[in-house]
Amino acid sequence: MSDPVARIFDDFDSGRISRRHLLQMLGFAAVATPFSNAIAQGSCGGDNAALPRCNTVPFPPPFDPTGWKTVVLDHFSMQVEDYQKEAAYYSALMSWKVRSDDGTKAVLDIGDWGGVEIRGGLVVPPASPAAPAPGAAGGSGGRGGRGGGGRAPARAVWDGFAWGIAPWDTKTVEAELKKRGLNPVADHRGNGFESFHVKDPDGLDVQLTNGTRHNRRTTPAAGKLSASAPFEPTGWKTVFLDHISFQCTSYKESAAFYAALLGWTPGGDEGSQNTMAIAPDIGGIIIRGGNANAPGGLAAGRGGGAGAAAPAGPIVRRAVMNHVSFGIAGFDPDAVLAELTKRGLSARVDTGGRGEIHEAPYKSYHTTTPNGYDLQISNTIS
Repeated sequence: MSDPVARIFDDFDSGRISRRHLLQMLGFAAVATPFSNAIAQGSCGGDNAALPRCNTVPFPPPFDPTGWKTVVLDHFSMQVEDYQKEAAYYSALMSWKVRSDDGTKAVLDIGDWGGVEIRGGLVVPPASPAAPAPGAAGGSGGRGGRGGGGRAPARAVWDGFAWGIAPWDTKTVEAELKKRGLNPVADHRGNGFESFHVKDPDGLDVQLTNGTRHNRRTTPAAGKLSASAPFEPTGWKTVFLDHISFQCTSYKESAAFYAALLGWTPGGDEGSQNTMAIAPDIGGIIIRGGNANAPGGLAAGRGGGAGAAAPAGPIVRRAVMNHVSFGIAGFDPDAVLAELTKRGLSARVDTGGRGEIHEAPYKSYHTTTPNGYDLQISNTIS
């Protein structure tokens, strides 16, 4: 690495510049392995990098790149067992504002830059007697750590996301999606909202919208929930999407799909994951999963350990957002811990394996929502 570039990363590590400034100084498309290593740990670091399973050859684009850019997080979609409790929790802890509640789902604003639709009615199978309570699975993990041990059945599933893209022309967007075999389903809701749903390689719902920061959330969120706040509001301000921890069947395939469709920028293929920048002002996504270019392909990751035979039968494709990390303004590790503890909430330290939380440049805590989802709160604000 050249000395000027090394100094840029030193400034980022020491907190003298933000991630937004880092991306701007390097040139957005130039961010590669050093940056991805700084913000996430996979299983192919260190001595493992030379292992055959850690093949870093990327997948080619699945279709001609659209040339579109992602300009805003329109909203996440999630389904939970009890949406009222989940919505009240996010409102009190993260200061997300309730825009509407129709009795089946709540729509909340995340600051003035994003949103979430929380639906109820998730049917949860009985827990295994051996499964720990939600949030009990630990492991020090790295930034975006995977945790350890088994988990109880999910009572909260983040099952889709919507992204505003540019340039937008409704007929052109539909035609381009059809040309690429993506079978778009229109979802135009009036008041100028235009969108199409497509499926990613694992069938996850991806919604493309005409949303921008200027045409979304132009009126105050004035909705109310029937559920009362679970605790005293923190007053925290959610200001940034730090990252999405995204587990899928074939991480190379999914990374190539999102790069070609939405213009997300790969940050370096580590061999078990790819850390992608969605946009400088939005945040990133860590795409993890099987390595189809490794010896044995995707089937190699299905075995039970070294020398174990992979299970027979077809590979079941699935994508899931294991956790989502949000940056809050004025993050102080002691103050954040105190506020979580005062409310009886769990707090697992995560510095990305880069030292003690008071000294590390990246600081965060994982906590657990009422429906058992892993929420990460960090100091990354841009």
